[in-house]
Amino acid sequence: MWQRIQTLYLFLALGLVVAMFWFTDNMWWLILAGVAAFMELIALGAYKYRIFQMRTTVIAALLLVGLQIWMLVVYLASADKSAFNITMVFPAVAAILDALAVRGILFDESLVRSASRLRSPRKRHK
Repeated sequence: MWQRIQTLYLFLALGLVVAMFWFTDNMWWLILAGVAAFMELIALGAYKYRIFQMRTTVIAALLLVGLQIWMLVVYLASADKSAFNITMVFPAVAAILDALAVRGILFDESLVRSASRLRSPRKRHK
């Protein structure tokens, strides 16, 4: 499980999303971050099922992109521009890490499929 680079990406993304719970006070953002963290946790544990892992990672990334857009809209609409803190970029960084994890999962899946194609019995021509 930890030998794969996408597991490290998923773990770092989960860490960033969980770190938002300590620094964010908006309850709706926390609910959306909680759902994304749950999806990240499921993807982290589903290392034997690569297609399922990829789908949950994509869903988590889409949730994080939506959360980032929502945070950006609220920030730009507010009159107080000093309300920016570093945790406002955590969803974007976590979504980038999720995209890197999806790329690694796709690479593993293509590697497994090519190896299984080599192992499959070939039809003999007579």
